[in-house]
Amino acid sequence: MGKLGDWWDDMCYKWDEYKHCLACLGIVAVVLLLVALLAAFGFVRHLSISVTSASLTRFDLNTTSLSYNLTLTLVIHNPNWAMSLKNTKPLEASYKFDDQVFDRFELAGKGDKHPAGKTRVYHIDPPGTARFVALGNAGEVEFRKENATGVFEVEVAVVGEVRYTARYTKCKVEASCPLKLQLAPPGTAAVVFQRVKCKLEKPEKNC
Repeated sequence: MGKLGDWWDDMCYKWDEYKHCLACLGIVAVVLLLVALLAAFGFVRHLSISVTSASLTRFDLNTTSLSYNLTLTLVIHNPNWAMSLKNTKPLEASYKFDDQVFDRFELAGKGDKHPAGKTRVYHIDPPGTARFVALGNAGEVEFRKENATGVFEVEVAVVGEVRYTARYTKCKVEASCPLKLQLAPPGTAAVVFQRVKCKLEKPEKNC
């Protein structure tokens, strides 16, 4: 029994050391898990929105309406590697001239999801159309000035509301994409468009 007893004592002594090592490993694992969860869900990285292409082939102002052909591609990227987001209101884009909305489009409906790390591409290509717009005297003066140069300043405004994974707060999405577009009627040479990064409004406190 002497050798067996010595072996047993030796194993018990080693197990006592192993327990301390396992406890340390357990603490380290918990800390690493908490750090990973904090990195994944503790901080929100907000959407990036940009216009990657745009073409203006008609822009005419009548007494009460604006006739236009404006197509563009809007790209929205979710940079969070773990958090997806869900629309709590429809995501919409509006065309504006001289701060007056002259057309509006729904990009994604309420309840639509945008997965983590993914990019969504939206092509806005309405048929040639005329829309009522009340520019006022100042707006009409601005239109005539820009019409003389053939370069129009049009804004694309993006609005919506989302909720991120593991967060209760609803966050507004508000972005402005100012564009300077050279009028290029059908049959003329295509105008090269430089990508425009949209400016997002400052997020609310809990977003």
